[in-house]
Amino acid sequence: MSEREATETAASTGATAAAPGDTAPGGPAPARVGTGDAHDTVEAAVRAQLSKALGGVRGMIEAAVPTLGFTATYVASKDIKLSVGVGIGAAVVLLVLRIAQRTSVQFVLNSLVGIAIAAFFALRSGKAEDAFLPGIMLNAGYAAAMIFSIAVRWPLVGFIIGSVTGDPTAWRSDPGIVKLCSRLTWLLVLPCALRVAVQYPIYLASGDQSGLLGPAKIVMGWPLQVAALATMVWLLARGRTPLPADGDGGPGRA
Repeated sequence: MSEREATETAASTGATAAAPGDTAPGGPAPARVGTGDAHDTVEAAVRAQLSKALGGVRGMIEAAVPTLGFTATYVASKDIKLSVGVGIGAAVVLLVLRIAQRTSVQFVLNSLVGIAIAAFFALRSGKAEDAFLPGIMLNAGYAAAMIFSIAVRWPLVGFIIGSVTGDPTAWRSDPGIVKLCSRLTWLLVLPCALRVAVQYPIYLASGDQSGLLGPAKIVMGWPLQVAALATMVWLLARGRTPLPADGDGGPGRA
């Protein structure tokens, strides 16, 4: 098996050679077309980049653990301060473990910031369900931004192509690539929209809804994202859109 084929196979199964979050500041730049690690199709390039986006299984678990700790503690104790302490403490433990192992802390830091913001909302209002409001708002914002990018024909996934070719906008010259990137961006919109559609009505319901919002957040977190990624891999596996080398004028140009 050639090096290129091995890279494509690893990407299609969601495997990564580096630690989750290996695109952290200061790390190596994305492989450019024309190097030994290059991809020769749009589909291969997008697969490789998307496989890094979730941080692998470990990154997704690290995102769920603080929320799980907060929810389980609150359901058992009804003590917001204790629950916040457990959630933040879990994120800190994961961060220390990452630092000790000298691996990327990007996804743990994301989790820590997320639980800190959630804690602020919950402590300010005294209502545990308010800890889930920032996540609902964030998903609504992501969905709106991605839908807007599709509507103006600058789909978010297109910039993955730009990061590989070295030209952030050349991909727009090929209508086929724009169409492909729009489809892939819709697949990223769907999990965000579903989370808002399910969780926001629960949040608005009367009474303490934290016991429902916690499991809903976890179940609709990485499982939905993995499903979206798997659908992307299936869609990309069907296509062979050429990705020209640097100097060819960008995707789709002669």
